[in-house]
Amino acid sequence: MAEDTDALVAMTRILSPYCRVTRMSDGALIADWRRTRFLGVSSADVGKFADGVSEERAEIVTGLIRAGCATSRGRQQSDIAVGLWLRGAYLLIRAMGFGRALRLLSLAAPEYARADSAVTEDVERLKRAVQSHGRRSWLVNDDCKAEAVTAFVLLRRRGLKAVLHVGVREHPFALHAWTSSAGLCIPDADPRGHRFVPVLSVGGGGQ
Repeated sequence: MAEDTDALVAMTRILSPYCRVTRMSDGALIADWRRTRFLGVSSADVGKFADGVSEERAEIVTGLIRAGCATSRGRQQSDIAVGLWLRGAYLLIRAMGFGRALRLLSLAAPEYARADSAVTEDVERLKRAVQSHGRRSWLVNDDCKAEAVTAFVLLRRRGLKAVLHVGVREHPFALHAWTSSAGLCIPDADPRGHRFVPVLSVGGGGQ
């Protein structure tokens, strides 16, 4: 029963905001209230969201996209757009403070998350772009807070799972921020070999 619930939650995450999932005895019913359409999903397909291999999950996601119940994964931001987001995040943090900026993340980083995981190569590409702009920009000047916020927002806007962490180091005292996704960190979680202990983690939608 718990596995079925987890599977339905995972399925709900990839659906459009107008769709609702209802558990049925032989699977699930997806109701698209915007277009007054209904789509039945078998118990076997529902189970694949919890236990199936990635190829099986991808096949079901493709079917839901074709049926109009889900949208395809958002495109990657261009290199120029990454630079603009980074500078905007830096100015927002400077104007409002880091704590207040984190509370505004829900406005730019939706809670919606796809069931399929982030691809490591995509996160690596974003990391290179963010850090390249951060090092080249005299304004940002390699600021970890701006880089972490930018990475978090751009990943979440593509529907990918990401967590923003704030860590502390006691000797000498310092704070550091980074975003983790697909096993990678933007920027590095332990810069220059210094270990930071996470004291705050922000998940989907800035929560």
